[in-house]
Amino acid sequence: MSQTNLVINVRQISPKVSIIDIQGDLSATAEPVLTNAYTQANTPTTRVIVINFSKLAYMNSSGIGLLVTLLIRVNRQKQRLLCYGLSEHYRHIFALTRLSDVIPLYSTEQETLDAAKTL
Repeated sequence: MSQTNLVINVRQISPKVSIIDIQGDLSATAEPVLTNAYTQANTPTTRVIVINFSKLAYMNSSGIGLLVTLLIRVNRQKQRLLCYGLSEHYRHIFALTRLSDVIPLYSTEQETLDAAKTL
């Protein structure tokens, strides 16, 4: 099994909001790391999961698939998934795949947290 070039940090911002910071490559090898991060971020009171992509180096179609899987898990828990920090290249990919239709994208952490307060 190949090793992933990914570091993930989970921050609990409030009882309702958790942030998953992604640094490195998001590909198929990242599945166990991302799953573990969601497990850490998902508390009984969590209503919003935020993904910070500001240090994302690379994401391929398998990484997009992992995000879709995460979105399904979040929706099953009646939570919301928000993202920020995507480069223009990945914003374009989110638009092409229509992921941006179901995952709101923001530019900064503060903008994302302000939006989370209204959910």
